[in-house]
Amino acid sequence: MFADYLLLRALRGEPLPRPPVWAMRQAGRWDPMFRQLRGRRSFYEFASNSRLAAEVSLLPERFGVDAIILFYDITTLAQAMGVVFEMHAEVGPMPNPPIVSMSQARRLHGEPDADRFRSVLDTLAYVRTALRENEQGTVRTRLPILVFAGAPFTLASYCLGTGKDVSATCRFAAENPETFEVLLAKLESATIHFLRTLVQHGAHAWQLFDSWAGMLAPEDYQRWALPYHQRIFTAVAEAPGILFVKECPYFDWLLASGAAAVSLGVRHNLRELRQRHPEVVLQGNVDARLLREGTPLQVIHATQECIRAGGRRSHIVNLNHGVDPQTPAENFAAFVATVRGAEA
Repeated sequence: MFADYLLLRALRGEPLPRPPVWAMRQAGRWDPMFRQLRGRRSFYEFASNSRLAAEVSLLPERFGVDAIILFYDITTLAQAMGVVFEMHAEVGPMPNPPIVSMSQARRLHGEPDADRFRSVLDTLAYVRTALRENEQGTVRTRLPILVFAGAPFTLASYCLGTGKDVSATCRFAAENPETFEVLLAKLESATIHFLRTLVQHGAHAWQLFDSWAGMLAPEDYQRWALPYHQRIFTAVAEAPGILFVKECPYFDWLLASGAAAVSLGVRHNLRELRQRHPEVVLQGNVDARLLREGTPLQVIHATQECIRAGGRRSHIVNLNHGVDPQTPAENFAAFVATVRGAEA
């Protein structure tokens, strides 16, 4: 039964009547029902409540998406490893204290006990149960479940407290190469353990986010990103994995990662890449800004063009980045409905 999921068939490169569709941050602040469920709770209080996290993970199902991605934070794994984070308004998660010394890096758990990320496992269990039965106990339409993790370079940036400031992360790496390598090695080990555990507990596929690596110089990408991608995709082979590097300029290195699919940005020409690499599974690449700023009709036209460019095979329709918090719900609905109406 699981093998028949549209998403998994696309990841295997099978011909399909239409491509599957889901969106990064599809369970997020753009959705009025998400905001209602969160209420006045702090972010980490909300995200760590497994029943609420499961409920918001399932909200996009009502729009007709072809996969559910679990709701939790990218720093969840680092917290399980021993990093303490605080959420700062307008800034995001910040470590307290930052992991900047060799002794701090060495103390991190390279294979944290599953109880340290129990909230994610419980969220996964609740979602699996909800997708099996409705309130009356009858079988309902099933969807595959996606999980995710931050790649070592991006998660290291959060642990250092440098976040999106890639130049600051690179300065630290240049000045403290041994510490940075130990931190990356710990994160790699923990990421493999985390993803394999989630797959063993029922996740069907996963995505690795190296959001900031696309801003690295070529030599730094080859040192701090690519080899870690390769080892993680090799190690977590029990379920197909997708690689996301925001607007990555190194397409050939995305291919070399070993991912079952690579996610594209708006800098990439989907039609051209499909023609050049007919065997590669591609994900994307409708512009998230268009969903935020455009009309439903503009969203429909852009999504239709994405479907045509993807060739209806080895293609997953998604955005170039996560759904922006200011996105109107009617634009997200138009995005998904356009793909679902594209049956050959």
